[in-house]
Amino acid sequence: MSLFSRLYAVGGVRAMLWRLWYPFVTRRLREETVRFLNYGFETDPPMGLPLAPADETDRACIQLYHHVATQAELGGKHVLEVSCGHGGGAAYLNQALRPATYTALDLNAAAIRLCEARYNGDGLTFVRGEAELLPFAAETVDAVINIEASHCYADFGQFLKEVERVLRPGGYFLYADFRFHDEVPAWNLALTSTPLELIHSQAISAEVVRGLDRNAARAEELVTRCLPKWLHSLGRDFAGIPGSVVYNALQQGRVVYHSFCFMKAPAETTADASDPEIPST
Repeated sequence: MSLFSRLYAVGGVRAMLWRLWYPFVTRRLREETVRFLNYGFETDPPMGLPLAPADETDRACIQLYHHVATQAELGGKHVLEVSCGHGGGAAYLNQALRPATYTALDLNAAAIRLCEARYNGDGLTFVRGEAELLPFAAETVDAVINIEASHCYADFGQFLKEVERVLRPGGYFLYADFRFHDEVPAWNLALTSTPLELIHSQAISAEVVRGLDRNAARAEELVTRCLPKWLHSLGRDFAGIPGSVVYNALQQGRVVYHSFCFMKAPAETTADASDPEIPST
């Protein structure tokens, strides 16, 4: 089994390896302006999201955040992002969508320190914590955002329980991630078992592949310059560079990437449970 395959292994092995990998990547990139770690998103024709010139380098990654977060109105709301990485998405959404507060959580202590040093927007705070044991009281946030991170969790079902617990009635879970073909049935089961109501879902593998194409040259340069040579192959897989395991699997349909909008039932009503239309094999 390749090292990349081990990073996608089940349960505790998966979680342990990711706990080691992400701080290592952060330390290797700490002198670089790498604000995003997601694969990116681009429509056809291009999305054309208006951005400041300084944000153009990160356009594809910003567009993934924009696509996911604008499925609900976040202005004036209390927002929690789980697994914020290097914080670029948190900083962008906090500025562009104007929530009342934006709390960004990540397990990676090195990333949280980097974010605290780099960003200082009004209402924006960074917290170290576990996705499966969120350090927040019940029914205290209006929206939870989670982008391209849940495949790393040891217990995805427990994460969904935590999301439901911290959301206020009527709150939204705005979510995007991918799974390999053989993981899709378990993903479906977890998503259909949550009491949250599916409002919208979309298959976005093609858009993500275009995002990877847009990011390819920069990602290749960072991998070859910032990682030791013996980790170049793994780095290319992690970054989804064309020709890598994930890139090829997305192109060939052996990996599915979806975005979702779920809602917690408002306090005055009882949600009508219906089976969501979510990833198919």
